[in-house]
Amino acid sequence: MPRTALRHARRLIAAAVLGSLLAGCGGTAETADDDGKDTGARTGLKVEPIESAREIKDVKGVRVATDEAPRRVVCLVAICDDMLIELGLTPAATNNALLAHEDFLGKKKAAKVPVIPGGFIAPEVEAVLSHKPDLVIGLTDTHGKLAPALKGATTFWPVQPDDWQDSVAYLRDLAALTGRTEEGEKAERTFRAKLAAAEKKPSELTSLIIYGSDENFGVATPGTDVAAGLFPKISRYPWKSRGVEGSYSLEEILARDVDVLFVETLSFGEDDGKLSEKLAKNPLWGRIPAVRNGDVHEVDSEVWAKGRGTRSLGVVLDEATAALR
Repeated sequence: MPRTALRHARRLIAAAVLGSLLAGCGGTAETADDDGKDTGARTGLKVEPIESAREIKDVKGVRVATDEAPRRVVCLVAICDDMLIELGLTPAATNNALLAHEDFLGKKKAAKVPVIPGGFIAPEVEAVLSHKPDLVIGLTDTHGKLAPALKGATTFWPVQPDDWQDSVAYLRDLAALTGRTEEGEKAERTFRAKLAAAEKKPSELTSLIIYGSDENFGVATPGTDVAAGLFPKISRYPWKSRGVEGSYSLEEILARDVDVLFVETLSFGEDDGKLSEKLAKNPLWGRIPAVRNGDVHEVDSEVWAKGRGTRSLGVVLDEATAALR
């Protein structure tokens, strides 16, 4: 395939995956002023008790019921892996690379977890069922179409987190279904404490998260990106959602005097370099204060863009607050 055609194909794949990750994620963003600083209430530390249950109604109104506490869970979206690790469980199979991160299982242990073929967009139903799952968790707008094929063979739970509160709610529900109530309460308590501590000493610096595979980058915004929803609480984050199709130009970013840049390189297929290195070819890139001052941080997109659970968000807070000091 000619290089130009290969580049075009990669962009189409990237657009499809990003569209699936963001589709339907138009939730209410954290309350922020014009500078992007949070003006809402501080995060509370109180954690309500979790009770075991055979049926739950989740934060989006979806009802999920299992005959017994599920132990063989197949993950089609990374927040599922995140929640299971928080609860002291391991997926029966997965279709993402989050588990390889050192704050999850690490590469050696993660390599032992079976991978569902077909990728994030089109996981193979036969492969999913071959692992005899008690529960399958996927993203509502991407994997909802699999529900009819799974019906009668297993329980399917479609999730769609818009913000960290949704992530906590999903964790509590899975803790109730699996009977891992103490683990769920502990994980929620740990995350709330970390977020509350970060809120007490917010940075005066302007930050920005961008993602992509080439010069057609996107800006992560509260309401469409769970991790970005944390940033008005810990820094100046003046970026608002423009919908799935809209984004910001380098000219607009330059005008905001960004002090600290976080870059999520999304790779599709072969590794062809970091997003920050590709953007460096644009002369405007070097004029951004964060670039000029060497405050550009390439971060793990599996955690920052795809994780969306309390453990992933905890990693985001650790790395972000360290960079924003």
